[in-house]
Amino acid sequence: MKRLFSILVLLAAVLMSLTANAANKELLGAGATFPYPLYSKMFHSYYQETGIKVNYQAIGSGGGIRQIRNKTVDFGASDAFLSDKEMKAFKNPVVHIPIVAGAVVISYNLTGNFSLKLTPQIISNVFLGKITKWNDPQIKDSNPSVKLPDMHITVVHRSDGSGTTFIFSDYLGKISKAWKMKVGTGKSLDWPIGLGAKGNPGVAGLIKQIPGSIGYVELIYALKNNMPTASIKNKSGNFVVPGIKSVSEAANVKLPDDLRISLTNTGAKYGYPISGFTYILVYKNLKNGGLSYKKAKEVVKLLWWMTHKGQKYAIPLHYAPLSEKALKKSEKIINALRFDGKNLK
Repeated sequence: MKRLFSILVLLAAVLMSLTANAANKELLGAGATFPYPLYSKMFHSYYQETGIKVNYQAIGSGGGIRQIRNKTVDFGASDAFLSDKEMKAFKNPVVHIPIVAGAVVISYNLTGNFSLKLTPQIISNVFLGKITKWNDPQIKDSNPSVKLPDMHITVVHRSDGSGTTFIFSDYLGKISKAWKMKVGTGKSLDWPIGLGAKGNPGVAGLIKQIPGSIGYVELIYALKNNMPTASIKNKSGNFVVPGIKSVSEAANVKLPDDLRISLTNTGAKYGYPISGFTYILVYKNLKNGGLSYKKAKEVVKLLWWMTHKGQKYAIPLHYAPLSEKALKKSEKIINALRFDGKNLK
């Protein structure tokens, strides 16, 4: 009987060990849809190289922030950096690690193969509901060679909390006093007009379905769905087409040590004005996130890989890789991660 009991205890110990090892071989993250195409590619490649599976749920930046705060994931993902108020809502400090920079583009559904030129005033007036027709004089003045239809404009926006909305509304708040006062900046907004859809795919889908519609999506969704994108007049007075070069230029600014920075309405001469970093969020002391020491080490290995070797996947998927300045600051943040004072590298 004693021997049987000993065998059962041994089997239980082995089972617990196998379960723990399996848990350490799978990391769980959730958040932004903005970088989802890139993260899917990165995490697939990372699994092939290391055998570590990364289960990432693209539920929007708001959901990613909630889940890392509630400690139900190993890392969160957000296109919006946490405000000072949001940082204080965490019982323990979290850090921001930018992975790449991307663009929020304005897409539309109009007959004809042309690219619209939009000024900040046109964009804010359309999304405030002050411009309601495509042949409005303001739009015609910026596009004299385009025959614009006498058609109603249908605005499409995100219905869920998202970093894409944060970046877009952050831009609008900088270029329009009326927007800042009436609507403001945030991941979720009380929209004055328009139809809501969940996620970048939802917004892209509605734009494609509704003639005369206009909305904002991440650059890759517009490109993958063969959707037109507008060139936008930036702070320097240049109409800039969204792309890797113009997004990289937008990030060519002075960066704070914690990398919590808005790239919208950039002062860079040829920078695309609706650009932003997308971040991974983790606890500075990973034990505070409910992780084991082994899992914490795996998270740090993943972050280092994403900011170094994984950068090669950015350009093919229309994201801007980290600049040398951003990478150096990211390295300092990753190297400072701890598990109750223990070094994780």
